[in-house]
Amino acid sequence: MKYLHIHEVKKMSGVSVRTLRYYEQIGLLIPVGKTDGGHRLYTSAELKKLQQIQFLKSIGFQLAEIGEILSSREWDWAESLKKQLSYVLNEKDRLSDIESSLRELMNGLAIDGEEFQISKIMSLYNRGKKESLLKPQDDWDVHDESVLERVPNMNSMDPDSVEWIALLGQLKRYMNLGPTHPRIQSIIRRMDEKRALDFDGEDAFLDQLWEIRMCPEKSEEHRLYPVDQDVLELMAKAYTHYTVKTHGD
Repeated sequence: MKYLHIHEVKKMSGVSVRTLRYYEQIGLLIPVGKTDGGHRLYTSAELKKLQQIQFLKSIGFQLAEIGEILSSREWDWAESLKKQLSYVLNEKDRLSDIESSLRELMNGLAIDGEEFQISKIMSLYNRGKKESLLKPQDDWDVHDESVLERVPNMNSMDPDSVEWIALLGQLKRYMNLGPTHPRIQSIIRRMDEKRALDFDGEDAFLDQLWEIRMCPEKSEEHRLYPVDQDVLELMAKAYTHYTVKTHGD
């Protein structure tokens, strides 16, 4: 019988010596013996069992469960796999929620910069999993319901949303310059270009959305990112100036 030194098992399996020692400690994988120097020895049978442990870990089973699985000849695989699948699906949903929250927080940082403090992070998190009310079945004045999907989304990293977020961040960064300053007007011009590109012919819808955006309570109800009121007021004044200057309205 060929014996494998613990370091050989480590090299063949990719499992660290520390982990192998821990598996022995909890009774999951016991070496068949030790060298005179005290190093653990294994056979191909233990190596095979270690591969089984690694596989079961890879599909989400905990070490305690793995121990039961490998020691039982009557393990109910159908029920066990069913429960494991349910667990994995729940974890998938949980991680998806975390991913969405992290994207929103990253985009929030792009808007608020240094003012993006832990209080705002907690406020956003505590809003929970409420869904946006921007849905086709709601009473939106739109010609094409797909326009709702083009509203910038703080949970998204799509190029359009990212650009809207960057423009809003720039507007806040330079708001001290005032609504008529060329830099502010340049930002507003790009916003207007994107408005025309993404929402052409949907002025009534944009008026509805702006009314909601200007009301903190309604914005919260529709789960819109909480933009500072002074930034929104600057945007309104800057856009009015831009419109008069450009179109003479």
